[in-house]
Amino acid sequence: MSEALTPEEIARKIKRAGIGKAKFDLAQTTILGIMAGAFIALGGVFALTIAVSPELGTGPARLLIGVGFSLGLFLVVVTGSELFTGNNLMVASFFSRRISGRELTRNWALAFAANLIGSLVIVFLLYYSRWWAQGDFSFSVRTIQIANDKVNLSFGTGFVRGLMANMLVCLAVWMAVAGRTLVDKMIGIILPITAFVAAGFEHSIANMFFLPLGWLVSTDADALAAAGLTSEQISRLNFPWVVHNLAAVTLGNIIGGVLVGLANWTVYLRRQ
Repeated sequence: MSEALTPEEIARKIKRAGIGKAKFDLAQTTILGIMAGAFIALGGVFALTIAVSPELGTGPARLLIGVGFSLGLFLVVVTGSELFTGNNLMVASFFSRRISGRELTRNWALAFAANLIGSLVIVFLLYYSRWWAQGDFSFSVRTIQIANDKVNLSFGTGFVRGLMANMLVCLAVWMAVAGRTLVDKMIGIILPITAFVAAGFEHSIANMFFLPLGWLVSTDADALAAAGLTSEQISRLNFPWVVHNLAAVTLGNIIGGVLVGLANWTVYLRRQ
């Protein structure tokens, strides 16, 4: 069994990774960002597939859904993709004065936009393949319900849940960096990601998948009927409220990620 890196070694490795990410050109950041968005969406597909079995009970179901969703970050970490929320840890490089504020915001903006593109590619592939119509529309039920629950969150609730989610996502990245083998990294990722999903926290890139897919599926009359919802009950499942959720959650994600990065920079890198 391999020995994990020490916390100080992890901090230094994350700082070096941030420097490298800041130097990626437009094509590199965009392609890797699209990949990351698609990978998180594929984790969402796995999670929704597990969520079709409500007879498991709320606790066990959320646990298994979280394990399934972990697939997304595992793919991101192993392939070196550019995930906006994970890249919030680049503040360690910024506070170490190794990258500029312009380089930091450029990476975040490009990664965020590219993640959205990657997520939407999977959304449209699923929608037009009628993946959601499987099992007599049982797949569409959870797809619509999850999206509808998210758009009905207040801005403050979305913000705080986003903050908590990205603290756990960044800690999952931290633990993955600590691992030396593929198995180490997988184990390090699963628990924090399962925790944030099971707790009902909000992740902006995940919502780039869940919200558009739920919105599109809800336009099908049979899918909406299977979910037992009326058009009035999903009145917020539209573009303005999707943007509202993403704005709140994204802001919370940034704060949560920066807090993790700043805390570890202060402890392990500040004196350097």
